[in-house]
Amino acid sequence: MESSKEYIQQVIDKVKAKHPEKEEFNQAVTDVLTSLEKYLDQHPEVQDHNLLELLVEPERVIKFRVPWQDDQGNWRVNEGLRVQFNSAIGPYKGGIRFDPSVNESVIRFLAFEQIFKNSLTNLPIGGGKGGSDFNPKGKSDNEIMRFCQSFVTELQKYIGPDYDVPAGDVGVSKREISYMYGQYKRLREITPGVYTGKPLTFGGSVGRTEATGYGLVYFVDDLLKDRGDSLEGKRIVVSGSGNVAGHAIKKAQDFGGLVLACSDRGGYLYDPDGIDVDQVIAIKSNPNNTLAEYKRKGGQAKYVQGESVWDLDINYDISLPCATQNEISESQAQNIASSGVFLLAEGANMPVVKDGLEVLLDHDIIVCPGKAANAGGVAVSALEMSQNSQRLSWTFDQVDQNLQVIMQDIYQACSQAAKDYGDDKNLILGANIAGADKVFQAMLAQGLA
Repeated sequence: MESSKEYIQQVIDKVKAKHPEKEEFNQAVTDVLTSLEKYLDQHPEVQDHNLLELLVEPERVIKFRVPWQDDQGNWRVNEGLRVQFNSAIGPYKGGIRFDPSVNESVIRFLAFEQIFKNSLTNLPIGGGKGGSDFNPKGKSDNEIMRFCQSFVTELQKYIGPDYDVPAGDVGVSKREISYMYGQYKRLREITPGVYTGKPLTFGGSVGRTEATGYGLVYFVDDLLKDRGDSLEGKRIVVSGSGNVAGHAIKKAQDFGGLVLACSDRGGYLYDPDGIDVDQVIAIKSNPNNTLAEYKRKGGQAKYVQGESVWDLDINYDISLPCATQNEISESQAQNIASSGVFLLAEGANMPVVKDGLEVLLDHDIIVCPGKAANAGGVAVSALEMSQNSQRLSWTFDQVDQNLQVIMQDIYQACSQAAKDYGDDKNLILGANIAGADKVFQAMLAQGLA
């Protein structure tokens, strides 16, 4: 029998040969599988049953056209996608993304990562993801409604509360979720649990909006406590200024951190007195606004247009990338390391390019991978599913307490797996092994299902 390393490389090579153009997906597969070598050495049943090749092949990829009419009566067409990747531990669960960058490679990568993220929550949910290259920016409410209705007219054939439960993601907020759920209800039946991230008036959960950003900071706080440290007085830089970034800033400040910078698509905002998060959230509540509108009377805040926040030349302690995949290049990772950062926690999925990640690890920076650190959103989505099943609404404190426990458990699982496999500082290794182990066990128990 070939070695674990040879087996892993064989599977990676097959994926790359089959999907040479799917860069994001190939990167995710490579990153996860290469981290599992020590696990496979102790679990020969994975290779005996060829579970890696099963793991990297989605159970189902659904592609469809989405015709819709703009306000001038012109017919437009976009592509819709849903990748139902793995249901070994529960129904497919993952967001819907509306953005021009969406393609099959991006959705496959996100769905693949979702398998391990959902496994780490210790909740019974499998991995999936969907979306469209439709851009909601600049569209009227009526255009977005017509698009969402057309999208769900096709997608409704493949989803359900006990089968596949979509949620929001980039470009999909409560407005889009509401339009999609409304169309599903017209076509099928009243089943609130088919979508999560809904408004509170018809089955949504309090705390869902805050969950990913809050959960990210809870994870960091658990890690620091484990090392006899805290967020008090830590200097922090965040990328993004939307839902995840805004609530991460707010919670980091609640824990005593000083958030110095955040960003949007146009540039970055630096405020040495600490970001006024309420002002940022108010500005970005209108998607057409930019952080250039930020003002602090008598302060030294500045908005730098056209540059990345990761090029900022200041000393700080913690980096929280919360914008998008591959936002941190190799040179920017070097700049982060030169800034004195000792910890980077991913609020976005795979925000650091592979070479950049190697730079961070070479500088002994603790990297908290997104599949663990930003799992708070999907965790509360699963709690929303539970509330829908029980026809109950929990209080914010109930949801937030559950979230804190889940994030603590995720950190402990990642930390323990890293220690068990010989590298107690490597939370990427720990997250991948802890997430994959549960999925492998379920696949074997179900006859490789």
